[in-house]
Amino acid sequence: MQQLNPIWQTISNIWKPPPNLSVAEWSDNHRKLSSESSAEAGQWRTDRVPFQREIMEVINDPNVEEITFLKSAQVGATEILLNAIGYYIDQEPSTILCLQPTLTMAQAFSKDRLAPMLRDTPRLKGKVRDPRSRDAENTTLHKKYAGGHITIVGANSASGLASRPIRILLCDEVDRFPVSAGTEGDPINLARKRTTTFWNRKVILTSTPTIKGLSRIEKAYDESDKRVYKVPCPECNQYQQLKWQQITWLENKPETASLSCEHCGVIIPESKKQQMLLKGKWEAQNPEARKVGFHISELYSPFRTWVELVQDFLEAKKSPELLQTFINTSLGESWEEQGEEIEAEGLMQRCEQYNHEAIPDEVLVITAGVDTQNDRLEVQVMGWADNYEAWVIEYRIIWGNPATREVWQELDQFLTEIYTRQDGGKLPIACTTIDSGGNFTDQVYAYCYRKNKRRIFAIKGASTPNKPIVSRPTFVGKRKTALYSLGVDTAKEFIHARLKDEDTNLIHFPNTVDEEYFKQLTAEKRISSFVRGKRRLVWKQTRKRNEALDTFVYGLAAIHILQPNFDKLLQKGVDTEKEPKIQEKPSLIRDRRRLYRRNPRNFVTSWKD
Repeated sequence: MQQLNPIWQTISNIWKPPPNLSVAEWSDNHRKLSSESSAEAGQWRTDRVPFQREIMEVINDPNVEEITFLKSAQVGATEILLNAIGYYIDQEPSTILCLQPTLTMAQAFSKDRLAPMLRDTPRLKGKVRDPRSRDAENTTLHKKYAGGHITIVGANSASGLASRPIRILLCDEVDRFPVSAGTEGDPINLARKRTTTFWNRKVILTSTPTIKGLSRIEKAYDESDKRVYKVPCPECNQYQQLKWQQITWLENKPETASLSCEHCGVIIPESKKQQMLLKGKWEAQNPEARKVGFHISELYSPFRTWVELVQDFLEAKKSPELLQTFINTSLGESWEEQGEEIEAEGLMQRCEQYNHEAIPDEVLVITAGVDTQNDRLEVQVMGWADNYEAWVIEYRIIWGNPATREVWQELDQFLTEIYTRQDGGKLPIACTTIDSGGNFTDQVYAYCYRKNKRRIFAIKGASTPNKPIVSRPTFVGKRKTALYSLGVDTAKEFIHARLKDEDTNLIHFPNTVDEEYFKQLTAEKRISSFVRGKRRLVWKQTRKRNEALDTFVYGLAAIHILQPNFDKLLQKGVDTEKEPKIQEKPSLIRDRRRLYRRNPRNFVTSWKD
């Protein structure tokens, strides 16, 4: 009988059910961090990021169906999702859908984050086959295991959301999701429909927020119990949520950054942060809500110091768009637009004493933007320096029908102008963009043909949210003219934010522009509107003429096409005798080579001149 005991013990161990672990406990016991995806490779330790423990434990709560994580960067949200995936593969096999903003990001998540975890976590080894085995059950975006599978899709792919019922829905960076998955509607709602057959479904939403009123993650958080992480002061032991207003430092000395207790006012050094985090606790601000939501910022992150955050803030203050990024990604808060309209009269008071005959010494590069109208061309010439600080240099109207050659000849002569700085330095127009979206598309293409060497390009605007100011060019027409696509909404937001910011004054105006120019520059405002059933901020024209704004956008596009190295230009200085050479954007050179490979004969005729 004694000889049978070891046998029964072995059989008992084989058939013994796995321990009843939470996601946090499973992670502490089994999860391994990979060297290529983590600065601290090795065994996972929740105590390193103690505010994550309750988030992971709530995933196992049978009474909670939806969890929202409104967060900053560097707080481990992606690792929480990976821990949940590992747990469900190992402990509670389920069907999982992981939704990323785009297909490209879905592929990157699978290759760079999921695959290393499956490879380096012993508990998961062998449960998912190696994708190199050419097994249809394990591809980059679909992996099958005993009892379930995980599918990773982009939110922009309607087909990826249209099949397979799933129990676990993980949505990462939801504020970067498109408004609609193709023409099918909101991608989160489409994905939610796939969970309806499961009584024990889980929906987890994570994201850094974007703009107030448009942020998906903020809306979901407001519908939750709104938990915040409170930590005790080492001096008075009073609990508090860490806020940016509590961070203090001596002027121009970010290295002195520390935290001030909101209760007793004591100065708390960075060295006390981890001790405070370990004693922290989540507190619901809306405990009656059925959904659970968490909010946390980089102030709590063990991977970011308060000194680094102050340095980032001081850098972000230099431009409004950087400040929005800081608010969104470091503080985990939505950006609230202040004052959608700008008064032309207020801008007129900011005119400075310079003109096109003697431009400021700070100008390092000059661009031009051209708008086509039925009886004229309108040209705005602009100067640029580091951080895209801009000087309006000259505004010229060339009268005549753009269908005639004489108008384009006059434009061509004007674009050869050499401008003189107050210190005597000479600057040409380094890059020009011309709108091709009006009634004279063929004439614009014909004029821009063979002018790549002078960097005179055709452009076409697109009112698409979050589209880059300039995208890579396509080559159109029989002559293969380079055509750049513009994100006009993004460009207008860039200009609008800088016009509102009177403190940094990053846009300068000469005393030669009149009231009409400023009325045109402020002729559009952002309004909230419903587009395809979703609320969006759109640009609405408030007066008939807005050419000053349009040509400003085109001049901004030109400097983004050029992308000069301002630091090198500043070090080199501007020659008082010769025109400076502006280095072409590397991607433009690559596009030229691509065109040559596709049509070598056309390349020679169009680029040689």
